[in-house]
Amino acid sequence: MNESLSLLEQTFQLSALDLDQRPLSTKEYTIANEILYMHQQFQKPPHWDIEDTGVVIYQKGNGSEGFIQLNYFLVENENQLRPLKPGKRNRTEMIDIISIEFGEAYLSQFSASPQNKNTTDAILTFQQQQSFVKTVQLCNKTQQALHTIRNNTYSHSLENIFIHAQVQMLLLYGLEDCVPASEEEHFVCKFLANDIDKEKIYQAKEFLMQRLGNPITIRELSRKVAMNECYLKKGFKEIVGSTIFEFYQTKRMEYARMMLCEQGLNVTEVSNLLGYSSISHFSTAFKKHTGMKPCELLLR
Repeated sequence: MNESLSLLEQTFQLSALDLDQRPLSTKEYTIANEILYMHQQFQKPPHWDIEDTGVVIYQKGNGSEGFIQLNYFLVENENQLRPLKPGKRNRTEMIDIISIEFGEAYLSQFSASPQNKNTTDAILTFQQQQSFVKTVQLCNKTQQALHTIRNNTYSHSLENIFIHAQVQMLLLYGLEDCVPASEEEHFVCKFLANDIDKEKIYQAKEFLMQRLGNPITIRELSRKVAMNECYLKKGFKEIVGSTIFEFYQTKRMEYARMMLCEQGLNVTEVSNLLGYSSISHFSTAFKKHTGMKPCELLLR
C-alpha cells in the first residue's frame, strides 16, 4: 500500500492528519490471499475538518501488477443528533482510515466481457490506459457497509470471512462511483435534469431526517414534497444511492446507537422515542443494521 500513499497525499492532503502520530489501533492482513486490508484509528486532530469521504485509486501497472485501492476516511460522532446530557463528558473524536487494495489477478476474474466492451470491463482487466485518483462522497450503501465493518464483533477466521463479504460490496459501489452512468447500462432518471425536481428529492431526504421518531409513509412523503410517488422513489435512489426505506432505517439505527451510547438511554426509552410498537421489533431492526442487539451493545 505504500506505493499509492503519495497519490493519496497529493489528492487528499493527508499531511493535515499528521500520519506520523501513532495509531490507536491497527488491523492489517491479507484476505483470501488476494486482498490487502488495513484499518487504522487515529485521534482526530482539532484542525482536521472533514466529512466522511472516499478516495478510489486505479493504478495501471507499469512493468508491475496494477491495482485498485479503496480508501475511506470516517469521522466518529459526526452525525451526533443531540447534545450530551448535563454531566456527560464528550468523547474524543476519532478518525478511521480503511484501505482495501485489489490486484490485477483478483479483479480480472469478474470481467464478463473479454472484448472489454465497456468502461467497467476495461478497468477490471486493466485495459484502461490512464491511471486515476477519484474522490467520492459516500452514498448510504457504502456508509452502511463501512459501519458494519467498523462495528463487527467477529474475530479470527470469522472476521476474515465477514470482512471479505463487505469489501466485495465496497468494490461494487466504488466502481459505480468511478464509471459514468451513461457509459453503463444503469437507469438514469431523466426528470432529475430539472433542478426543481432534484431539490424535491433533497427536501424529502431532509424531511425524513426530521421524522426519525415519527415514521411516515411514502405516500405522505410524496405529498409533502409535491412529487409523484414513482418519481420520488426512483429519484431518491438515483441521488441518495439507496431506497427511501433503506436510508430511513439506517439513519434511525444510527440515531438509536447514539442515544444508547452517548445519551445513556435504555432500550425501552430508545424504542419508544423511535415509535416502535414493541421492544422486540426495535431489537430485531437494530440487529439487522448493526449486527448486534441493543443489549449486546450496552454490554460492550
